[in-house]
Amino acid sequence: EHLKAFDQEVNAFVDYMFGPRDARVRGWFLLDSYLPTFFLTGAYLLCIWLGNKFMKDRPPFSLRAHLIVYNLGITLLSLYMLIELILATWEGGYNLQCQNLHSAGEADIRVAKVLWWYYFSKVIEFMDTIFFVLRKKSSQITFLHVYHHATMFNIWWCVLNWIPCGQSFFGPTLNSFIHVLMYSYYGLSVIPSMRKYLWWKKYLTQAQLIQFLLTIVHTLSAAVKPCGFPFGCLMFQSSYMATLVVLFINFYIKTYRKAPSRTAIKETPVTTEIRNGFHKDCFAAANGFLNNKKAQ
Repeated sequence: EHLKAFDQEVNAFVDYMFGPRDARVRGWFLLDSYLPTFFLTGAYLLCIWLGNKFMKDRPPFSLRAHLIVYNLGITLLSLYMLIELILATWEGGYNLQCQNLHSAGEADIRVAKVLWWYYFSKVIEFMDTIFFVLRKKSSQITFLHVYHHATMFNIWWCVLNWIPCGQSFFGPTLNSFIHVLMYSYYGLSVIPSMRKYLWWKKYLTQAQLIQFLLTIVHTLSAAVKPCGFPFGCLMFQSSYMATLVVLFINFYIKTYRKAPSRTAIKETPVTTEIRNGFHKDCFAAANGFLNNKKAQ
C-alpha cells in the first residue's frame, strides 16, 4: 500500500510537471509508471558499485561467447528498428524538416511501437557496463559512459509518454544505423582472427559525432519553422545533445589528435588492452543519441 501510494504521488508529480500524457501509449509495458525506470536505473548504478567491489580480488571473466551473442543480438535489434522506422515514416509521409504528433494516423502508432523498442533497448544496453565490470575494465566505466546510459533510459521514458512519434523519429533512426555498424564491429572484434580486418574504428567514431550534430540541426529546424511539435521538448533535446557533443569532442581530441611523445612510443607495448574486443580508447560515447565510452 505504501509503495502504491508513493507510485501515485510520483506519477502525479510527473504529470503536473509535463502535462497530460499521450493516450496512444497508455498500458504499454513500463510506461504507465515512472518507478520501474527509476528503480532499474538505480539497480544499474548499484551493480556498478557493488560489482567493482565484488571483482576487486577476483580474476576477470573472459565472456567471449557471451559478448558475441550479446553484440549480435543488439545488432539485429538495431537493424530491425532502422528498417521499421524508415518504412513507417515513409508510409506516414513524414516531413523531414518538422513532423507533428498526430497527422500521420496509423503510421504514428507504428513509429511509437518502434520507439518503445528503442527505449527498451536502453535497459538492455546496461549490460555494456556490466560486462566491463565482470571483465575488470574499470578504466572504461567513465563519467561519459555512465552518464549516457543512465540518462538515455530515463529520457526515453519521457519521450514515449509525451512525444512518442513525429519529430522524435530522427535521432533513433540515425542511432540505429550507427549501432548496426558499431555492435557488429564489437562482435567481430571479439574474435581474434577478425581483428586484423577491422580497419574502420576511427570512421565509426567520426560517424558518431556527425550523428549528434545532425540530430541537433534536425531538432532546431522544427523550432525555426514549427509544425506543432512541443517547443520545450525541442529545446531540451538539443541541449542534452549539446552536452554529448562537448564530451565526445573532448574524447575525440584526446584519442586521435594528441600526438604521443617519443618516450611514450618507445614504452608502448606490442599488445594493447582490448575492450569488448577492441582497443579500450575507442568510442567514448554511444547509443543515441550518444553511446558512452563505448560509442554505444
